Amino acid sequence: MFTGIVTDVGTVRKAEQRGDLRLEITAGYDLDTVDLGASISCSGVCLTVVDKGDDWFAVDVSGETISKTAADHWKEGAKLNLERSLRLGDELGGHIVTGHVDAVATVVGTCPEGDSLKIGLSVPRQLGPMIAQKGSIALDGVSLTVNEVREADDGTTHFAINIIPHTAHETTLGSVAQGQQLNVEVDVLARYIDRMLAARAQ
Repeated sequence: MFTGIVTDVGTVRKAEQRGDLRLEITAGYDLDTVDLGASISCSGVCLTVVDKGDDWFAVDVSGETISKTAADHWKEGAKLNLERSLRLGDELGGHIVTGHVDAVATVVGTCPEGDSLKIGLSVPRQLGPMIAQKGSIALDGVSLTVNEVREADDGTTHFAINIIPHTAHETTLGSVAQGQQLNVEVDVLARYIDRMLAARAQ
């Protein structure tokens, strides 16, 4: 479990296709405090540490995970938002994030808004009911607030968020561009409510 508060930006230094895809990711963490088997959110995807060195850790990314997430995240040189798993007593500064991606969003546009960056995104229509104005959403593992949401004419759902300067500097979201794909996780409460309503309708 995570909070969507990024604590480091890592770089994929090596990607090797084995049975699964093995990634080695550089990180600024004290790796002596990271156990093998620990969970780390990598741009919103909960992955397990399977090896480590002085300034890197390794994870295995399954074919299922690759098929459900933004493909560019798993290439050498890719920048990843990192967050270690929540520990009992930690401050819950963002919102509850599971590290289970619901969909891939496409950036439809960006524009400055004050000192912030406004980002518009498109997601599959079936995810639309779980995205609410002023609700929480995780984009590439970053906890954010939805500013507006609407159903678009092309059959998708569009929503917008704002990236403040601090978030732009401390995460990968400050450099997003039109057409880029991001991992999306809706608020876990919305996910359960949607499932309950669907079950009642059967």
